[in-house]
Amino acid sequence: MAEPDEPDKIWDEYDWERFLQQQDRKTEKYMELLERYIDDPNRDQIIAREMGWNHLLDKDGREWVENVDSLFDEELEADAEGGEDDDKEDAEDGFEVHPLYQASFALTVWIDQLFEEVKDLQNQPSAVKLSTNVAIASAKLAAALSDDDVDEIGMTIAYLKRALKAIMTAIEGAMQLRRDGAIDAERFGTLNQRLFQIRDGIIQLMGEFRTEWRRRFEAD
Repeated sequence: MAEPDEPDKIWDEYDWERFLQQQDRKTEKYMELLERYIDDPNRDQIIAREMGWNHLLDKDGREWVENVDSLFDEELEADAEGGEDDDKEDAEDGFEVHPLYQASFALTVWIDQLFEEVKDLQNQPSAVKLSTNVAIASAKLAAALSDDDVDEIGMTIAYLKRALKAIMTAIEGAMQLRRDGAIDAERFGTLNQRLFQIRDGIIQLMGEFRTEWRRRFEAD
């Protein structure tokens, strides 16, 4: 992706990082507005105006939104009627089969089981920090590994950096849980091992993509 005045420029990880930061700020603003106006009958129009989405306020924009909502409902119905088989076929070559994503997803499941086994653990702020950031890391890995476009290696690295940040935050949460005595040494050892396995995998993958970036775009 490139700016209009730079049609031939390939974005590196820093260009993508700036772009993703802008999107994060927009997402935060949207969520704040949604929480504020959730019960307002004119919620969508108010949010569109506050976000600067003026194209959604005219007649054509409203019709477009209604059409998108209709298509979304149809897609949900299709999934309910057996779309899972199609999704499974599409996923055979997607991010779901990547061992790093599988490790992160498996860890989210393990943490859910941990919450069931250890009473009141889900009420611990450090446990919420751990669980939330492992889920974020899993989502960022999915984003990083779902696009094999060689021109978007910078985007892949930017998402991997975000996954790494989330895992490091999760590690902090796990260590705090252990310091507080909220989990025993055995469970902490397993958790710590899995967290660092994912961390090391992300770092290795970032190195590989950076090497590929230099080979493709800095050879000259």
